[in-house]
Amino acid sequence: MTLRLKFNLVLGLASCAGIALAAFLVYQLLQKNAREEVLDSARIMMQSAFAVRGYTVDEVRPLLALQQKRQFLPQTVPAYAAHRYIGKLQKEYPEYSYREATLNPTNPADRASDWEADIINHFRNNDGAPELVGTRETPTGPSLYMSRPIKITDPKCLACHSTPSAAPQTMIDMYGSSNGFGWKQDEVVGAQIVSVPMSLPLQRADETFKLFIGLLVGVFLVIAVLLNVMLDFVVIRPVKKLSDKANEVSLGALEAEEMPVKGNDEISSLTQSFNRMHRSLANAVRLLDETGEP
Repeated sequence: MTLRLKFNLVLGLASCAGIALAAFLVYQLLQKNAREEVLDSARIMMQSAFAVRGYTVDEVRPLLALQQKRQFLPQTVPAYAAHRYIGKLQKEYPEYSYREATLNPTNPADRASDWEADIINHFRNNDGAPELVGTRETPTGPSLYMSRPIKITDPKCLACHSTPSAAPQTMIDMYGSSNGFGWKQDEVVGAQIVSVPMSLPLQRADETFKLFIGLLVGVFLVIAVLLNVMLDFVVIRPVKKLSDKANEVSLGALEAEEMPVKGNDEISSLTQSFNRMHRSLANAVRLLDETGEP
């Protein structure tokens, strides 16, 4: 095994180990950043829904209080306003969604699906849990969801959801008296759930990862070529010349010219030592010839 082969073998193993470690760390970082990017979008959607709900309660509902007595107006319901707002957003981003899923909703359209019911039950079983974040597979790819509990903290909510007799007649006329009742104070009745697709951020992360690995491999290849060139000029060629000169001297060419010494590195020191040995050997042979000793 030649010196060049040994060097490249060690360099190759070290490069592969370095690339593998860098690839693992960068991949984890990019995946984490992609998830954080999606989570930030989900938080913005959630806060937007909260803002719309607050606006509805503080400014829209009081303006429609009189009409509400004659006809139930869903525009006064915070959940309805939030859904309408997100609905406008979904025209441009159909994969984004916002749900106020409820186990026993007034509007059947708000009834929780199986996976949404699991989230609601999580909040019911873990009182005080402020948020739940997770991922699930959808037909369009992985989707991140962020959810927060819908808990009855305002007694005013029970005016419409305690018993049918206490609810506004206009609401009964629209939705009936079978659903959305029996809610209790401090009970978790549902969950606000924002779903944001992860496919695009993950695709960007994968593309960035491939680009990074390609650049990293390219850098290692350039370094390997430069190191081989340096190895050839600095080590292999001088050592080969020394080897050839040693063979020449060992075959009796004691009068051969000495090797030129260039620089102050280890190869130069080796060349000086070889020249000194060459001179000593030549002098020793000359003395033997002069004394006639065998």
